[in-house]
Amino acid sequence: MSNPDSFIDEVSEEVRRDRLFHLLRRYGWIGLAVVVLIVGGAAVYEWRQSQIAAEAQARGDALLSALAEPEPAARAEALAPIAAQSDDAVVPQLALAAEQQAAGDAEAAVATLDALAGNGEVAEIYRDLAALKSVLIDAGRSPEDKLLALEALSAPGAPFRMLALEQIALIRLAQGEQDAAVDKLRAIMEDAETTPDVRDRAASLMVALGVPPEDAAAAAAPTE
Repeated sequence: MSNPDSFIDEVSEEVRRDRLFHLLRRYGWIGLAVVVLIVGGAAVYEWRQSQIAAEAQARGDALLSALAEPEPAARAEALAPIAAQSDDAVVPQLALAAEQQAAGDAEAAVATLDALAGNGEVAEIYRDLAALKSVLIDAGRSPEDKLLALEALSAPGAPFRMLALEQIALIRLAQGEQDAAVDKLRAIMEDAETTPDVRDRAASLMVALGVPPEDAAAAAAPTE
């Protein structure tokens, strides 16, 4: 390579370095800011995760401490502020309702469960569970009101459909509507989603109601 060519290459290299240095001086802060944001974001994320873990640990310890109280009323009193900390605190609210019922305060238990059942931020399965538990508590609710709630819980695809149908059958039977009760029991036993325990209970109740054993057994046979 001739000397003029070498000189031109050296000049071009110097020009490129000058341009790069100029760009770094002008825009280098952007890269630095990006690095700071990434490092800072990672630090904030780790801090937040540790905070969440600490809060969960504190709630768990408080829940265990509340459940260690010797009397249902004392457990309910200790659980109330824990359940009130968050609208979607499913476990504390279910535990609170159970202790309120055990303490003899059925109305308070129903109110707790109904609030949980009506909370749209809670997963459907927990809302349905709370609604079913509420219906099962004897708090002066009329059979018609119970049936209305249970019909909604017995819709196709509902997670506790079979249990709701079983309760409907029992209410119909208590009202003297044996044919309607038997119809619900047949629906339970003919449904492929029915568990063996629920199917056996339905078959036993049908036999107790005078339904021929062979009919009950045929209905209880799982469908293909």
